[in-house]
Parts: sequence; structure tokens; C-alpha cells
Amino acid sequence: QVQLVESGGNLVQPGGSLRLSCVASGSIDSINAMGWYRQAPGKERELVATITSGGKTNYAVPVKGRFTISRDNAKNLGYLEMNSLKAEDTAVYYCYADISRNSYRREYWGQGTQVTVSS
Repeated sequence: QVQLVESGGNLVQPGGSLRLSCVASGSIDSINAMGWYRQAPGKERELVATITSGGKTNYAVPVKGRFTISRDNAKNLGYLEMNSLKAEDTAVYYCYADISRNSYRREYWGQGTQVTVSS
């Protein structure tokens, strides 16, 4: 089965930066769109950013101008660079990827990585 693994989550002070990584492994024919969601305690999971296979990006309003999503197609890697972090960014961040495998296309999800912004 395809596996997505996030890394890079940590405890960081307000105003700090983190870079999250997501690597996809397994028998993958192609990766279409990729993206990041986050879920804070007591809240619903919300979309953070998406990126198409061609590099077109979209951002949720609360992170626009502070976060940057990118990908390395040759390495099956996705990234989320987070700058000027705020306490309200505290959440578990999940990577997803729309993957074609064995002529079937569906989304896969990572296990999540914790980001905590606190002084």
C-alpha cells in the first residue's frame, strides 16, 4: 500500500518558523494534487494549502502570506514552510496526496505531525 509520512513538527515560539515534509512511498504511478490540512483540539479539520502537479497553489486565508507549499516531484516529496507562526497555528498537520496507483486514483493521508506554537 502507498504510505505518506509527515515530519518536522515541533514546539516553536511565536514568530518562529518550521518546515514540514511529507514523503510518499510504495507502488505509485503518479501523484496528482498534494496538500496539507490541520486540526486543532476541539475543532474540525481545516484545509491549509494545496498544490497541483503543475505547481498551482491555493492557501487558506489565515495562512496566506506566511506559509508556502511546494513539492519535489522527482522525489515524491511535499513541503509546507511555515513562517511567522502564531499560537493559533497550533494543530496536528496532515499531508494528503491524490495518487494514481494500479489505474485507480484516490487520496492518501499521512499520520499527522504535531506543531505547537507557544512561548
